[in-house]
Amino acid sequence: MPAPGPRRSSAYGWSLLALLLGLALTMLLRYQQIQREQAALELTRSALVDKSSVALITQLHAAESLLRAVQSLFLSSDEVSEQEFANIYANLQPRRRFPSLQALAYARKEIKADGVHYVTTWVQPLSGNAALAGLDVNAQPNNLQGVIASRDTDLPTLSAPFRLAQQTGALPRNDGITLRMPIFNPGSPPASVEERRRREAGSLAVSFRVSGLIGNAISQDVTQMFRVRITDVTDAGQQLLFDSAATAKVDDDKDFHRRLAYGGRVWRLDLQPRATARAGFDLGDSALPVGVLASILLAMLVFTIASTRQRAIALAWHMTSRYRESEERFRALNDLLPALVLLADGHDGAITYANRASRERLGENVGERRLSDLFEDPRLYPDMGQPDQRDFHRLSAQLCDEQGYRFWADVAISKVVLDGADKLLMVAIDVTEQRQLNEMLSFQASHDALTELYNRREFESRLQSILNATETGAPMAVLLYIDLDQFKLINDTSGHIAGDHLLAQLAATMHKQLSATDVLARLGGDEFGVLALGVRDREDAEAVAERVRHCIDEWIFVWEQRSYTVSASIGVVMIDQPGMTMKDLLARADTACYMAKELGRNRVHFYSERDDEAARRRGEMEWANRLRWAIDEKRLVLVYQELIPLSPRPGSGPRVELLLRFRDDSGALVLPGVFMPAAERYSLMPMLDRWVVETALAHFDQLHPAGADLRLATINLSGASVEDDALADLIIALLKKHGVAPSRVCFEITETVAVRNLSRVARFMEQLRQVGCKTALDDFGVGMSSFAYLKNLPIDIIKIDGSFIRDMLTDPVSHAIVRAVADIGQRLGLEVVAEWVADEETLRVLTAMGVGHAQGFSLHAPEPARFQSGGTVHPPAP
Repeated sequence: MPAPGPRRSSAYGWSLLALLLGLALTMLLRYQQIQREQAALELTRSALVDKSSVALITQLHAAESLLRAVQSLFLSSDEVSEQEFANIYANLQPRRRFPSLQALAYARKEIKADGVHYVTTWVQPLSGNAALAGLDVNAQPNNLQGVIASRDTDLPTLSAPFRLAQQTGALPRNDGITLRMPIFNPGSPPASVEERRRREAGSLAVSFRVSGLIGNAISQDVTQMFRVRITDVTDAGQQLLFDSAATAKVDDDKDFHRRLAYGGRVWRLDLQPRATARAGFDLGDSALPVGVLASILLAMLVFTIASTRQRAIALAWHMTSRYRESEERFRALNDLLPALVLLADGHDGAITYANRASRERLGENVGERRLSDLFEDPRLYPDMGQPDQRDFHRLSAQLCDEQGYRFWADVAISKVVLDGADKLLMVAIDVTEQRQLNEMLSFQASHDALTELYNRREFESRLQSILNATETGAPMAVLLYIDLDQFKLINDTSGHIAGDHLLAQLAATMHKQLSATDVLARLGGDEFGVLALGVRDREDAEAVAERVRHCIDEWIFVWEQRSYTVSASIGVVMIDQPGMTMKDLLARADTACYMAKELGRNRVHFYSERDDEAARRRGEMEWANRLRWAIDEKRLVLVYQELIPLSPRPGSGPRVELLLRFRDDSGALVLPGVFMPAAERYSLMPMLDRWVVETALAHFDQLHPAGADLRLATINLSGASVEDDALADLIIALLKKHGVAPSRVCFEITETVAVRNLSRVARFMEQLRQVGCKTALDDFGVGMSSFAYLKNLPIDIIKIDGSFIRDMLTDPVSHAIVRAVADIGQRLGLEVVAEWVADEETLRVLTAMGVGHAQGFSLHAPEPARFQSGGTVHPPAP
């Protein structure tokens, strides 16, 4: 019989061995369980990281679409108003999509003494953004870099983070970014850097609080699982943009990274999993006999194996379900997007996913193609499979569906990593309708609707380009100015419809006589212009002009069984030397055409300097002859314009300024700017001034409907009249003769006249003031040295020059000058009058400055004095 000791030792050994094997098996199963849980967790985390990357880049593209929509408004309109800018902001409602949006702003390009500046002109919404009004973007270097980069590339440009001008309180100092797009003058989108710089009108920007922009894009389930940090790593230094939980504990052994390149900036996404407590596996000591302990351990072992497997299956099912649900949400979201979203293999570009918009636009079999196959021109497709290629590309290209139909799209292609594999994400937006609309608007803006030739605006643009090229030594060109002879006869006899058909057919006839490089345009009415580029000398230019004239002369127009012949007078100007301006060229061409008509019509005439002088002298001589007989023929007319008091006083009568007009044969009133140059050249101003003084004083109580209640009438005097020593005595005698109180009469001279002969003007004014008349200084501010002599002139009233009043709301210098003149006038006890006042806002500002009276066509249009008769008087042409 064996000894009990050895048997007990053997049993103890086997029990101990079973216990060790059980513990080892348990620990092995536990390790496998942890590995499976960790793998499922890593899969979920990777999916959420990719989701965050896609959401953030989608948010930036949406902001870009907002700017593109506003940019299209500027490209398609000749002049965008502040109200239109506010309307498109209200229509787009961007804050519904971007709660962190601070402002949509337009900065106008301004040329100043120290260079180009970009001054913020319009901003939406107005609430909370008052600090942006008038902000010079040059004061924000990060913002200015975005303006310049977007201008030169015509691509959206993100700024580095900076402190927004409207940001107040204790917010982070650099919590603002701007996304910028350039604004160009209306027309087709510029194709080169030089053209972009030349046509740049301003810059459009949308500003965000960057932490809010990122926070809106990153979903809550991501921030619950990760500490999310986003850093701008474009430059040498790193700038933190967003930190979801700065104090959270994280697992240092695992960190997910993504790099996003957009708008010239590179952002780094760092997602660190939050630290979680892990359940331990502890075996306590047992006092039970070895045999009972072994049985319990074996039972626990079986239970552990079974329960561990069930828990692992349940956890795997749960994690797979969450991943599948997340993937389904992602696909559902992409299927709802109007943009074309495609995912492709990062090496060969084979498409692995296409959303619903892509399948509908490119065909159901788009999944069988490669990304490069979608491009109409495969050379435009960036080969992003090469390791040295950039991670992001943005371009405009034509895409093809499976039927070969082409359409224009804005395309963005980015490298991404999904499930550890390199992928290509392509997002495309169909812009075919937008391009067609832009092309149509561009055509309408540059072409005449009747003849479909270039219009005057486009013709002048082409002419300016030729002038610019002439400065760099380009070959000569020639300008033809064509005016049809007796075209009015056809309109009068057969109607304007016939005239329109004639112009349209004649345009086609002339076009056939020109080469492909020549430019033919309708400048207005029956006037046409030609820019001939392939000329070598005057003989070539004459040949082109004669060819056009000859084809018009031989052409016969038939309308309703009647036939007409037309001819044309053509003025020719050679563009063969630098330094010429477009205004001068057009004036010379018009003069040459006028001379062609004067010499008998239906001919070609080349401009010479004698033509210009002859035309001007002829016009001035004709006016001089008409003015010499104007008084006898009762052609001169007095009109009055009221001065509006800004702080009315009860019982005070109206104040007016008397103005001179010439009545032509049709009864229309001619403005003095037409005949005054002739009167000054031929020394007729004293005659006209004496007629005005004598007529006004003789009918003083009949000038205005107020009659004897007229408080003050102002009469303008020229420099030649002021220099007449006998004029003051004549005025005093006429006042006594007609019984006009001198205090009701004011005599006004311009500042330039006062500066020219200060002592004589002061003596003349003093003579009139001694008898009680008032004196006024007109156009004050243009003499540059006004303040130095103002206190030495015996005057009662100063009138601020209208050029300063017109610009005072938009030009700080003009505003300062008006304020200074008003202040000095008040200190000297003078009445201050503002000219050219055109709107209520200007009136409000002038009233606040203490200006006494305002004068302007919009406040009161000049009216003929009551005493005049002798025919119907029509208002002057504007």
